[in-house]
Amino acid sequence: MKKTPIYITGHQHPDTDSVASAIAYAFFKRSLGTPAVPCCLGKLNVETRYLLSRFHFHEPQLLTDARITVGEVAMDPPTSITPDTTIFECLQQMQQGNRTYCGVVDETNRLIGMVTKSDISVIGLYDTARSIAIMAQTPLENIRKTLDGKVIYDDDAMALNGKVSVVAMTEASRLKNYEVEHRIVICGSDPEAQKQVIRQGAGLLVVVWADGIREDVVEEAKKQHCPIVISGHGAMNTTRYIYFAPSAKAIMKRELVRFTNTELAEDVSRKMLQSRYHVYPVTDADGHLTGYVSRYHIMQAPSKKLILVDHNEFSQSVRAIEKAQVLEVIDHHRINDFSSQYPVQFRNEIVGSTCTIVATIFRENQIPIPVDLAGLMLGAILSDTLNFHSPTTTEKDRTTANILAAIADLDVEEFASEMFTATASKVDSSPSELIKTDMKIFEVYGCKLSISQVILASLEDLHLEAVDIQAALDKFAEKKDLDLSVLAFTSIQDNGSVLYFGGNRTAWGKEAFPEGPEGEHTFHEGLLSRKQQLLPQLTKVIEKYA
Repeated sequence: MKKTPIYITGHQHPDTDSVASAIAYAFFKRSLGTPAVPCCLGKLNVETRYLLSRFHFHEPQLLTDARITVGEVAMDPPTSITPDTTIFECLQQMQQGNRTYCGVVDETNRLIGMVTKSDISVIGLYDTARSIAIMAQTPLENIRKTLDGKVIYDDDAMALNGKVSVVAMTEASRLKNYEVEHRIVICGSDPEAQKQVIRQGAGLLVVVWADGIREDVVEEAKKQHCPIVISGHGAMNTTRYIYFAPSAKAIMKRELVRFTNTELAEDVSRKMLQSRYHVYPVTDADGHLTGYVSRYHIMQAPSKKLILVDHNEFSQSVRAIEKAQVLEVIDHHRINDFSSQYPVQFRNEIVGSTCTIVATIFRENQIPIPVDLAGLMLGAILSDTLNFHSPTTTEKDRTTANILAAIADLDVEEFASEMFTATASKVDSSPSELIKTDMKIFEVYGCKLSISQVILASLEDLHLEAVDIQAALDKFAEKKDLDLSVLAFTSIQDNGSVLYFGGNRTAWGKEAFPEGPEGEHTFHEGLLSRKQQLLPQLTKVIEKYA
């Protein structure tokens, strides 16, 4: 049985540490036999893409919602038939799979219809007018296959009206009283009776209880353009089965209630209540059949299982996280609004990077770290600690970085220089784009604020107009319903940051970080950490007015 995957994800507006720790911890879990999938919650920044490319990793799966989708539900397999499959073959497939339905797909596996046993029952139990209409269009090969028969003579001029006559036990002398023109006539092994119905204009002769057909009968059939088939069954079963010879396309439903595998299971459940079907086909975005889902499947579907890395606040996590089951948290930030219905393995350490914790977990469990993964995690530690300049840096971060550098055969200083030079933010980006580059939202004493941090090679590279940055921050705060929006331009080389504030609580930001005598947006030396410097100082001011 396929195991349910566990999704490992960092926070919204992903940075390198959140992505790398998700990838690394997913690798660790898979090493222990857990089907873990690394995810991210948004567009990756330049630095993260650079490191993923350098160390040969694909971008993690984008996770947009913590609620389970139909594609994640344990569905019935996507058994199907083609439009030209006979109804008899369709019925056999249903019986073999203990199903009452079957999807009809085209040559590319796109769903075009459905056949149910209710559709098939119309042929055998209801007005014969429907059966007559579809029998008239039934190819001879369909009839041969359904009757497990043998074609003795075929004729392109075959003309059928769809009606069936059974004269298997009738003597030739009495057949003149039967209307058989253009009908499918089921006849016995008597050659004289066979010739008689052919002369009377039978559209197709189906012979039972015979191993062969006499040559004079065949010659008569050629004159009258009447094909001949020897059935592999007796008269009764031939009569029963022949009505199931038409193609499935003749009875399939084309207007379907269907779902895509990306739809949320709870939405699908509500839609199911609006119809009375017991099973529904599921397709991918291109219409390819992927399975069948019923109310039972939806009701039995488990919650999505998540492991959070580099965050624990639900406000920074995936949408509808409260609907999922959080199994673990690995983080190095403050613990704020986290709550869980079930026990959670929670690991929170005072270090500068989540990858420092994940690398420690590898060593604790004696799981070797691959070379490329060691390089990726080293890059994340250097990124989150700003090459050990951030006040959040601990001795454990430095020690872990040296261990990872040894595994990846990298010189820490040389690698850090290459990474920050290659990935320093491009200041030609619009202010609105820079705000979203690395942004986190917090709620402090009822004040909702965002803090965005942009890493520059040098603050001399910042040439944007202050008025444009201010306008972008005000607009962002209004759009996201924020009281305060903060944008920090940080340079490791210059060892400090320049701050900009927006929103209706801009004055609080300026009170927390007063400008120097030289005016607005002055350089704040030593201000590098959002977690240990920016947020705590802002919190002190907000608390005063709360």
